Amino acid sequence: MTHARLTPLAQSLPATVPFVGPEAQERSRGAPFAARLGANENIFGISPKALAAMRDADEGLWQYGDPESHDLRQALAAHHGVKPENIMIGEGIDGLLGYLVRLTVGAGDAVVTSLGAYPTFNYHVAGFGGQLHTVPYRDGYEDPAALFAKAAETDAKLVYLANPDNPMGSWHSGQDIVDAMQALPQRSLLVLDEAYVECAPEGTAAPLDADDPRVIRFRTFSKAYGMAGARVGYAIAHPELISAFNKVRNHFGMNRTAQIGALAALQDQDWLAHVCREIETARARIAQIAADNGLTALPSATNFVAVDCGADGDFAKRVLDGLIARGIFVRMPFVAPENRCIRISCGPAEVLDKLAAALPDALAEARNGQ
Repeated sequence: MTHARLTPLAQSLPATVPFVGPEAQERSRGAPFAARLGANENIFGISPKALAAMRDADEGLWQYGDPESHDLRQALAAHHGVKPENIMIGEGIDGLLGYLVRLTVGAGDAVVTSLGAYPTFNYHVAGFGGQLHTVPYRDGYEDPAALFAKAAETDAKLVYLANPDNPMGSWHSGQDIVDAMQALPQRSLLVLDEAYVECAPEGTAAPLDADDPRVIRFRTFSKAYGMAGARVGYAIAHPELISAFNKVRNHFGMNRTAQIGALAALQDQDWLAHVCREIETARARIAQIAADNGLTALPSATNFVAVDCGADGDFAKRVLDGLIARGIFVRMPFVAPENRCIRISCGPAEVLDKLAAALPDALAEARNGQ
């Protein structure tokens, strides 16, 4: 029993986290993973220039980070051809989603997302008492038309759409999303999560004006830029919405060294291009490993590949458990029918070699029902 007087809402919520981290799983199994292929981290690494900048910044750690993230905001605005007033920096997309939900969602307010989509958004909505409404994926893709129709039906304040999508790796062209927005209700705000857009084909980013009041876009340095541990994300939106974040955000939440590293990473576009080429190579290799074992890799525009195990979620879970028992950390979607897949992050050849070695035995074990 706690002495703290929790709110009725907090008392009603389970004490859970959206993801069980690989570290917790390593502690549970009593051994480290040989291949860390489940968290969609950029195993190819951070820009050497960013790493050097962060090391040089260590002597200044006695200082708080700039609460306005001024230099990074200026650089991102120039990079995207927008105004600094269109940019808000935060503790990864997850932190920014929490601030957005805090700003817009109260008890009972309707919010729409896809069933089985990125769960951290749902976690924030539940934490502020929102009412979550879901629509199913359509053939492995999030369905903008169905999302916007559900928003109209429920008078949703927020509509969450990831493009490219996690956990399936599927994507829509940016223009298709813009066209679909004709059906977005006037009172709804589109939350467009573009965490993986640097990994995606040209034309995936939605061609939207940063001042468009119907949408807020999220980007991150966690994926293609390789800085997941630094927790740097940013939002692009109308200045009035961006300014509202200052009402609720943690003004000293951004790590000083992380800001410096993100700025250096942004300025090293050659390294980003190198990583994107490595991701393409790894996606092809994962697809080949899947095919060699009679499985099907789904097309991906992300730094991971969803592999269809050819049966139901129970079978895919047995495959996943078999891989984890062999030291290969992977994850899988939570909801049927997408949970027929396992999700494998891209990595260097020597890491994927370990996947290739473990998968046949994991499959054999799963097929035997063990």
